[in-house]
Amino acid sequence: MKKFDKDRLILGFVGPALALVSAFLLTMLVLAATGVNPFEPLRIMGENAGYEDIQVLILNQTGTYYLAALAVAIGFRMNLFNIGVDGQYRLAAMISAVVGAAVELPGALHILLIVLVAMLVGAFWSGIAGVLKAKRGVSEVVSTIMLNAIATSLIAWLILPRNLGVQPPGSNDLTTGDIAESGWFPAVSMGDSGEIYGFTFVAFALGIVYWFVLNRTRFGFDLRATGASESAAQASGVDAKKMILTSMLISGAVAGLAGMPVLLGETHTYSINFPVGVGFTGITIALLGRNHPVGIFFAALLIAFIDKTSAGLDTAGYAKEIGTIMKGLIVIAVVVSYELVRRYGIRRQQQKVGEELAAGHAIKTEKEVAA
Repeated sequence: MKKFDKDRLILGFVGPALALVSAFLLTMLVLAATGVNPFEPLRIMGENAGYEDIQVLILNQTGTYYLAALAVAIGFRMNLFNIGVDGQYRLAAMISAVVGAAVELPGALHILLIVLVAMLVGAFWSGIAGVLKAKRGVSEVVSTIMLNAIATSLIAWLILPRNLGVQPPGSNDLTTGDIAESGWFPAVSMGDSGEIYGFTFVAFALGIVYWFVLNRTRFGFDLRATGASESAAQASGVDAKKMILTSMLISGAVAGLAGMPVLLGETHTYSINFPVGVGFTGITIALLGRNHPVGIFFAALLIAFIDKTSAGLDTAGYAKEIGTIMKGLIVIAVVVSYELVRRYGIRRQQQKVGEELAAGHAIKTEKEVAA
């Protein structure tokens, strides 16, 4: 039993390691093929990471990515592919910003109201796909993609000045109005390097909650069991349809929180310049982190590192899109590497079973000869 656990641990480490090494080598080949020194951009990115203000930006971005990846991972553990995290996150951020700007309450209550609204909106938008999946068997991939498009159009309509939006005088930007200071989440000052969003630490704490619920509660066991085999879970008394809907609701609620670090820690309003694509990045991070909270943290840290350090490449004469290439290659490498590791793991298990059967047969033969 211990040997099996050791093998599983090794295979779990080999997958991400192989993916990162493959992505690194592929990036080198792509850069070399375009006539660019393959090592110079990486050296510059490494030097950029040495600046304390960049480190603060990386950590803040990690918190946002971590929440988005947790939302995706909850769906993955249920064998659901919630591609709609990006739409859920943006719609939740906007509606919660509108509510936050419309009221002014004592600090803790104001923040709590904004967070609850974000979770409810995210859960509602994700729950639509959950209901379609549980009641009508509609693929969550199709429904969440469509809901992303609807969310984009709905946000564009709601943020118009004649609806819920506000256009600051002399500006072409559209916002939802400023949230009063009572609704700002306290940050950790790093002096001249900036501030670490307070909600970043909440994001990391949710990773602990995610691990505990998934591995130490009956709900977590039912979720994992249903994700592994819906028919087997039903045979053991688990309501698979209820689990599908519940998982999508929780996934959406966590997705709604992904906008809170930026909204409560920096912008204090939702505008047309609010970050987009966070949900899709969360898919990459969840895959790379193998849906484990620790793995997701390091994957989020890596992607945030690439994002922030590659932003300064253009000042050195290199295209900042090199970071985008690296992230894209990581996605490809993750899919290929994990499939190779999965197939090897299956062959390894079959080999071990064969060895155990052969050993058992040999012992039985020896006993028969001795008798």
